[in-house]
Amino acid sequence: MSATITPVDAPGPDTAPTPGSRLRRFVRPGAALLSGFLLYLSFPPRPLWWLALPAFALLGWSLRGRRLRAGFGLGYLAGLGFLLPLLVWTGEEVGPGPWLALAALEALFVAAAGLGIAAVSRLPWWPVFAAGVWILGEAARARVPFGGFPWGKIAFGQADGVFLPLAAVGGTPVLGFAVALCGFGLYETYRQIQVYRATGTVPRGPLAVAALSVLVPVTGALAALPLVDDSAEDGTATVAAVQGNVPRLGLDFNAQRRAVLDNHVARTRELAEDVKAGRAPQPDFVLWPENSSDIDPYANPDAAEVIDGAVEAIGVPTVIGAVVAPPTGKLRNTLIQWEPGRGPVATYDKRHVQPFGEYIPMRSIVRVFNSNVDRVSRDFGAGTKIGVFDLAGTEVGLATCYEAAFDWAVRDTVTHGAQLISVPSNNATFGRSEMTYQQLAMSRVRAVEHSRSVVVPVTSGVSAVIRPDGEIVAETKMFTPDVLVEKVPLRSSLTPATRMGTLPEVLLVALAAAGLGWSAIRSVRARRTGSE
Repeated sequence: MSATITPVDAPGPDTAPTPGSRLRRFVRPGAALLSGFLLYLSFPPRPLWWLALPAFALLGWSLRGRRLRAGFGLGYLAGLGFLLPLLVWTGEEVGPGPWLALAALEALFVAAAGLGIAAVSRLPWWPVFAAGVWILGEAARARVPFGGFPWGKIAFGQADGVFLPLAAVGGTPVLGFAVALCGFGLYETYRQIQVYRATGTVPRGPLAVAALSVLVPVTGALAALPLVDDSAEDGTATVAAVQGNVPRLGLDFNAQRRAVLDNHVARTRELAEDVKAGRAPQPDFVLWPENSSDIDPYANPDAAEVIDGAVEAIGVPTVIGAVVAPPTGKLRNTLIQWEPGRGPVATYDKRHVQPFGEYIPMRSIVRVFNSNVDRVSRDFGAGTKIGVFDLAGTEVGLATCYEAAFDWAVRDTVTHGAQLISVPSNNATFGRSEMTYQQLAMSRVRAVEHSRSVVVPVTSGVSAVIRPDGEIVAETKMFTPDVLVEKVPLRSSLTPATRMGTLPEVLLVALAAAGLGWSAIRSVRARRTGSE
């Protein structure tokens, strides 16, 4: 008798890879990448906030039951699909290097969240724990490195969404948690439908998880609607937001700085003429953007003179955005309260300056990879004082540009008495990108979160006036000189989100930690059982 010997590494008739099996390897990675891209599409300027729900459902399908290493890799793909298009504006002036590096770094936080979601996906009530893990990732990303980068928090894509009232309940963490939970719940609902089709029955526990994961966020948002109140508790104020615009490209740096200042002076004087002629109402105060005077008015008498003339013409307190250059030490990104007849009376120095934009961490190392760091030849320093100006009897809280992305930077102004919030910004270096719309959406969320009118004066992007319910009542076009004059309600009551501060985020992070701990314990027990 003879026997046929088959090499052990030769594929048998049932193990040979097929084209279909090869393609199936890419299904989950493709789904993860697509889930991230859907998250990007849910952000402004597109009013497609609801795309976040299928995005999280698809992410849940990609990650559920995966090993931790696979969860990390799939999460990283989702992070790239989300953050690469979302942050493309960061390379507008300095090339693709910084943009790609930033997106690659920030996607690591999404990768870590993917690992965590994969870990908790086998637990009962897994959508709740998975949504908590997502918020844990956002909380970490908002704090490290270099003070954090919270741009792209899910809450900031929900300014037009049904979940927005939840911002007043627990701020951006609760709003983001609700969106993620509902998305994961939709996937769990789909999964239970498949179970029913296969078996004819659905266990009550998983069915309850699926139903409640969808219904609780929606019901909670509806229940929170009474918190969205735009009534004038403290009367009203008529505010003017000046958008001076930037000059045409090609001017040298010093000439452009003076031209930007002159543009804002000219718009303010035109407003004063319109007020005298009865074509515009008299504002109670005027707000200029960040960097509306990059020439230090304390060191340059000519700059101070033209600012003073414009303020005298309009006759009301005006907030000037200036770069202040002390003889020694770091620069200051400063807002100056300028009073007619008195000049500058108060200042606010930006407390969270932008790394790699306003200062360069590890300059000697970064220079090796990109010489553009030397465009920032002198670093900006951070202020320490909370910014609230008394403008003609109205307490105005100040959060300069990048600070609007940070929960604490806006909340501090409200807890210190702000009846209205101003977010002066300079988006000129980001061209006609989506950046200005993304930032405007943040201000709409902040309006609802703290129940305050928000005024956004911008040099050349989209300036806007927002009511406490998040509605934009007036806005400018990009790269167009304009002045917005609107009467807005003033409020002093505090929402639950303002009162609780970081507590909701702490509780959601604790929920995520509990889920991860439970998952780890189950894994250890399973290994011990298997080894016995």
